[in-house]
Amino acid sequence: MPRPLRVAIVGAGPAGIYAADALLKSEAAVEPGVSIDIFERMPAPFGLIRYGVAPDHPRIKGIITALHQVLDKPQVRLFGNVDYPGDISLDELRSFYDAVIFSTGATADRALDIPGVDLDGSYGAADFVSWYDGHPDVPRTWPLEAEKVAVLGVGNVALDVARILAKTADELLPTEIPANVHDGLKANKALEVHVFGRRGPAQAKFSPMELRELDHSPNIEVIVNPEDIDYDDGSIAERRGNKQTDMVAKTLENWAIRDIGDRPHKLFLHFFESPSEILGEDGKVVGLRTERTELDGTGNVKGTGRFTDWDVQSVYRAVGYLSDELPKLPWDVKSGTVPDEGGRVIDAGGHMQSTYVTGWIRRGPIGLIGHTKGDANETVANLLADHAEGRLGTPASPEPAAVETFLAERSVRYTTWEGWYRLDAAEKALGEPQGRARVKIVEREAMLDASGA
Repeated sequence: MPRPLRVAIVGAGPAGIYAADALLKSEAAVEPGVSIDIFERMPAPFGLIRYGVAPDHPRIKGIITALHQVLDKPQVRLFGNVDYPGDISLDELRSFYDAVIFSTGATADRALDIPGVDLDGSYGAADFVSWYDGHPDVPRTWPLEAEKVAVLGVGNVALDVARILAKTADELLPTEIPANVHDGLKANKALEVHVFGRRGPAQAKFSPMELRELDHSPNIEVIVNPEDIDYDDGSIAERRGNKQTDMVAKTLENWAIRDIGDRPHKLFLHFFESPSEILGEDGKVVGLRTERTELDGTGNVKGTGRFTDWDVQSVYRAVGYLSDELPKLPWDVKSGTVPDEGGRVIDAGGHMQSTYVTGWIRRGPIGLIGHTKGDANETVANLLADHAEGRLGTPASPEPAAVETFLAERSVRYTTWEGWYRLDAAEKALGEPQGRARVKIVEREAMLDASGA
């Protein structure tokens, strides 16, 4: 009797769980069946949703409900707090599984090559996001001494960072933020937050809903300079061809023509300002220099040679995420991705047997969470085609118990899906006395203990 197809997925964020879902919905799941183990270096699953989405966005965190339904399936097991390749290598994975899918995402900041980027007070947005989302591997405190702050970038991460900096700590208290984050934000001195984009309103990468949410806070006055509302032929074509772009532009236009109100915290959205230098004195940020740009007719911009110095004491770089290189896999340094064709890992011109990628590690950190579904479907379809045509390797120890024995012999303290339910209950219990849905547990050891690892 043929045994089930054994697949390892490295990374328990949406991309990995969507891949598991695609496998479960395939014909292979009916005959001969599939057996899926998901490995995650964090003690808890859900990746970017737990550690990348701002705490005041419970709507997006609601995606977890759908992901739960996948992980609840008996064909799926979770091994949390297991690091690749520290706890289990590629060769070891291949000894247990017919195929391995990497879905490790992106957690680091993309570099910004301008003078002053290493000054004290210049921060990567990804590090700040990890702090306010209670990531166990970052410091528990964050310096929030600046009264005037710059955020570089016009994507949703830039909006999240700007919004968290501009809100009051008590506005965020009903969310799941840990006590150390609430305490840190209570000490936040920021009164002005300036968001900078080098192109115009039609080129901003905000989601319309995320942008509108900026204006919902009773403490944040969103301000747009009317001079920054400008479109060329390329911008107009973009608006006509993309409903979301048009909605973003209309929101910005409405803000530009209204009177400035009296909410205590000011959040400025600046366009056509290209950061050229972070200014410093005595090793600390004291300002930001930008060059004014103008549209060139195609939707792109060119410099004008006119510079402005902005009085800010800290700068957050939200210019994109970058994936961590995966040992034993080929790597494209420029894009920060694993080279692939249809999800098949490509090395030295050929397909690396039994090895696949999906999500941001495959195509880079672009698009919304739901966009990774298409990636997962394509990758899994090609994996199953390789299986049907006998192109996968044959694992030496495909029985499910072999992995548990291996991790036990390595003394790896791993968490399980049942353990997530225990951690989930513990976090909800912490929030209950305060009338909050949950309070996130931060320390890794505390997460392991609550999970019963």
